[in-house]
Formats: sequence, C-alpha cells, structure tokens
Amino acid sequence: MRAIVQEHYGSTDALRIRDVEQPETAHDEVLVRVRAAGVDRGVWHLMTGRPYPVRLAGYGLRAPKNPVPGMDLAGVVEATGKDVTGFRPGDEVFGVGTGAFAEYARAPQDTLAPKPSNLTFEQAGVVATSGTAALQALRDHGQVEPGQSVLVIGASGGVGTFAVQLAKAGGAEVTAVCSASKVDLVRSLGADRIMDYEREDFADGRRHYDVILDIGGNSSLSRLRRALAPKGRLVIAGGETGGRWLGGTDRQIRARVLSPFVSQTLTTFISRANHDDLMILKRMIEDGKVTPIVDRTYPLSEVPKAIRYLEEGHARGKIAIAA
Repeated sequence: MRAIVQEHYGSTDALRIRDVEQPETAHDEVLVRVRAAGVDRGVWHLMTGRPYPVRLAGYGLRAPKNPVPGMDLAGVVEATGKDVTGFRPGDEVFGVGTGAFAEYARAPQDTLAPKPSNLTFEQAGVVATSGTAALQALRDHGQVEPGQSVLVIGASGGVGTFAVQLAKAGGAEVTAVCSASKVDLVRSLGADRIMDYEREDFADGRRHYDVILDIGGNSSLSRLRRALAPKGRLVIAGGETGGRWLGGTDRQIRARVLSPFVSQTLTTFISRANHDDLMILKRMIEDGKVTPIVDRTYPLSEVPKAIRYLEEGHARGKIAIAA
C-alpha cells in the first residue's frame, strides 16, 4: 500500500511517500481502508519529536516508533480482529487510529464510531481529535452551563471552530477571538461577539467571562485571569512557544500550581478520543448543531505541503488528506 513514511524526527523534509506492507491488527483492532485523514498540531509534534517529553511518552526516543504518521481518519472497515464486536467489513467509520496517512490504517474499536451520515469522508476525517478536545474542554473542564459567558481564544482554528459551535449548542453566550481575516468564518459558526485580537483586548477589564478556553494564544496567566470572573474557570488547551523541552506547557504547569490558591479554577488537560464522545459528536453533527470546517484538502502525496500550511498558521478550521 502507499503511505507517508518518516524514518527520523525532523521537518516535513523527513516525510516520504512509499510502498509499505499493510498493517496487521490486534484482536481488538479494526483495519480501515482510509478514505480521508486529518492534520492537526499533534501530527507536527510527533513529526518533529518536540517538545522532547513527547518522545518519552512512548513514541520513540531517537526515531518514531510508528514510521507512518497520522491519527484522525475516516474510511471503510476492511477487516476486524476476533474481539471486535461493534463493527464489520463495509461499515463507514471515523475516529482515531495509527498510521492514518496511508491507504490502510489500524484503529482500536474504542476510538471509532459510525461515520455521520451527512458528512463526506473528508469532513468526517477531521472531526475526532479536535472535536473531542473541544467537547472535553467545555464539558469536563470548563463545566459550561446554559446562560454562561464563554470566551474562546483561537476560535478560527481546528479546536476553536468546534468549541464555538459546541458552546453555542450548550446554551452559552460566546465571544470569539480571532484575526480580522477570519471574522466572517467565526461569525458563521454562531459566535455572539467577535474580537479581532489585533484591535481589541479581551483583558481590558470591561467584560468578565465565566469560562475562558485558550486554544491559540500565549497570554500570561495574569492577563487571562483579568478577563475571568472571580469564580470563573480557565481551560488552557493550546499555546506554542517552540521550546524543545516544554514547548509552552510551562504555562499549563503554572496554572495547575496556582489554581488551589485563588478563587478561580485554572486548569489544562490532554484529550483522549473515545467511542462515547465520538457518538456524541456524531449525533450533534447529524442534528445540524455542529459542522466540521474543512479549509483545504490535499492528496496523500502532498502531506508535507499540508503540514507546512498548518505550521504557517493559515488554516481556517481543519485540513484534510484524501487518501
């Protein structure tokens, strides 16, 4: 099968398209004929091996343990392991697997769900990681309730576009922060108020929010807290500094350390795709409450180009790979 292969950590120059063996699946895994895959920031981290703790997390110290990158996918079940009960060959699925930048990928049955009936494969292929992150950030960590005010920083990105829609679907009043060139996109998602971060300061003291979801910024904790209600909740789900060791996670660490000593809740998290949350996203998508935003679709051979486009910060919503 054709696949993107990476034999060492590095830039997109480390990626090559090659013919490789079809992956073998474990007893609880599904073999998926990939029709589309998604590109997210996690792909970049695993490609570069940075920050370095990524390597210590089991992805390989000197080189990627799995040479075929890619996680988000949508496709058709080709075969199932003997312990798989929820899927059979021919089923259309979406979710998270291993080696999604290929014609075939393997995935645990617990990180897959039936593909939303109203989505193309390209749309479904970009949902799992970003959609799950937005859902878990707002529901589990922000604990958003109807009528609350929610500030989404980085509203035009992959997680942000899902977060705006999910917060609105949950009955919140949503203020979205993005660049001027992306205002129309964010407005179409249903945001009640939009702030151009180059012209407006969300921390000017005029408004305070019950929940702040910081996805795309690197604002200091003191600045974020100025915009947060006295009993509000701050959820940090992003922010990159490019550092080799911490890569921006130092801000998350400081938030956790400070939180017990202030009236506000300051937290961060690592999202995990799972069948139940994918089913929630599937139902909301089919009910018209959430729509994945696909900026561009690249063929498998142009994965390096797609990752560079993401790196440069141009993407509005998600980037898809057509396998």
